[in-house]
Amino acid sequence: QVQLVESGGGSVQAGGSLRLSCAVSGYTSSGYCMAWFRQAPGKEREGVATIGRDGTTSYADSVKGRFTISKDNAKNTLLLQMNSLKPDDTAMYYCATNLKRFCGLDIQEYTVWGQGTQVTVSS
Repeated sequence: QVQLVESGGGSVQAGGSLRLSCAVSGYTSSGYCMAWFRQAPGKEREGVATIGRDGTTSYADSVKGRFTISKDNAKNTLLLQMNSLKPDDTAMYYCATNLKRFCGLDIQEYTVWGQGTQVTVSS
């Protein structure tokens, strides 16, 4: 059974950093596209960053230069290093996979999701 479990969220002040982790079980994370999404209260879920099977990454414009997505293949874990956090980054963060080699832009293709981890950034 494929399962994703996020951790690492918390409360920080603006300018601070957090590192989110997503533990993968049931398949090898290195074999598929994986992504981070977030959803703020009253807003739609949006893509934050993706990483394909070949390591190709992409980022939302709002987080470019501040967030870094990576995989720890030895631990079968997806990571998101978040630096220079802003109050607008406050949201529930989710990891997901589309069980494909390449990452698409359509949120509907992501069929496996974690339960989320809350990130709160205060000004």
